[in-house]
Amino acid sequence: MGTKTNNGPIGYILAGLLLAILMASMDNTIVATAMGTIVGKLGGFDKFIWVTSAYMIASMAGMPIFGKLSDMYGRKRFFLFGMIVFLLGSILCGTAQSIVQLSLYRAIQGIGGGALVPIAFTIIYDVVPPEQRGKTMGLFGATFGLSSIFGPLLGSYITDYIDWRWIFYINLPIGLLSLLFILLHYKPSVGQSSQKIDWIGAVTLVGATLCLMFGLELGGHTFAWSSPQIAGLFAGFAILLLAFLWAEARAKEPIVSYRMFRNRLFRASALIGLFYGIAFIVATVYIPIFVQGVMGGTATSSGLLLLPMMLGVVASSQMGAMLCTKHGYRSVMLIFGFIFLLGIGLLGTLTASTPKWLVTLYMIVTGLGIGASFSVLSMAAIQHLSPMQRGSANATISFVRELGMAIGITVYGIVQRNHFASGLADALSSSGQPAGGVSSDPRVLLSPEGRAAIPSPLLEKITGVLSGSISYTFLWALIPTVLVICFMLMLTNDKMTEEQSAAPSAA
Repeated sequence: MGTKTNNGPIGYILAGLLLAILMASMDNTIVATAMGTIVGKLGGFDKFIWVTSAYMIASMAGMPIFGKLSDMYGRKRFFLFGMIVFLLGSILCGTAQSIVQLSLYRAIQGIGGGALVPIAFTIIYDVVPPEQRGKTMGLFGATFGLSSIFGPLLGSYITDYIDWRWIFYINLPIGLLSLLFILLHYKPSVGQSSQKIDWIGAVTLVGATLCLMFGLELGGHTFAWSSPQIAGLFAGFAILLLAFLWAEARAKEPIVSYRMFRNRLFRASALIGLFYGIAFIVATVYIPIFVQGVMGGTATSSGLLLLPMMLGVVASSQMGAMLCTKHGYRSVMLIFGFIFLLGIGLLGTLTASTPKWLVTLYMIVTGLGIGASFSVLSMAAIQHLSPMQRGSANATISFVRELGMAIGITVYGIVQRNHFASGLADALSSSGQPAGGVSSDPRVLLSPEGRAAIPSPLLEKITGVLSGSISYTFLWALIPTVLVICFMLMLTNDKMTEEQSAAPSAA
């Protein structure tokens, strides 16, 4: 940890950033795993969705804004601000006495998370020399991918053996260590440029994000998709988005500069990240449901079964970043894009009789296709941008990927639910058996108690229907995966170590 740069001891800086990324990106998956227990303790089943949604909405809305502010006023101060707010939110979440309180405190956490992850990736690019960025960005990309799979394991363990409140308190030692490393050892060297803040852009961006996320979260659950409430939210999104685009075209220092989109690498990376996010969330959500609902595993065993995919994510994140030092971005990403396409296609062939070893193999292939996107796209997006644009660029890429995930979980959730409900109705009518406690909600199959209450012949039919609905969903996920490959053709074949145009090393 003693290697020094103009920015300070690089080992301590990287350790602090790694801890921050791991903590912030793992938070949502840990909370999702513990939601059943939390609702059982606090009540508020009709409002539990806001525990996750509040964090995601606040985080997404803040990403581009904090990214731009870090370009204007320095990365360190906004990284530390994000960490302090995130830890404060974590403490408050651990003390929540109702589901409404918890949702409000999660929004505070989300504000901090929106600053941490994009700024952390930007600091890496500032402090690491070009010849070492491949290895370093691969490590950070692997950490980001790892968190989405390791989180459920940690969340289930803490919930089962300690107390659900510790899923929030565990952030404190990790976050404080990260904060100390950055506070004491990181010395920013990127010049600051104090300018007028684009308030109109900030307000319209937050408003558009809120309308879109509320529409996606409430549609089909609290309100019908055709209801005036949902129509109004989507109309508000469209109006505020147009207002945001108008404001950005006129602002002297816009939050999201159109100049960045003139850069071919940035434009392609944003589009790839959007559709990667859509397909990625389908894999990470429905593989555990398949393992638990079809194979009859527990939450912990489904998390353990995801380990092969995690290893694939980690390996390809490292490989992709290191290959970009010798080969062009387009060539590298096309290799992993076709692997990802193969993995999603193989998952689309799953049936109730698929052996566990084959499911494991399919997940390894999918993980290998996913991992490179975490590291390579971040590098490609800011390859030819100046240091004063990197924070905004990285935050925009993170925002777009999160947006893809939000759209993916909503759209493909509808696809899976409708297919499952239709298949279940046919299966029950053909069997002539009463449904008992079975509804069109597959979560009844995710617990041993729920499965035990269903007669064996009926259970076999229902698991077959659930398996078919999940494989059907994976086949539809081939659409964004194919679009990922199409947009990869827009990438240039520049290598990562080429420091062209206005992107000199910050040091």
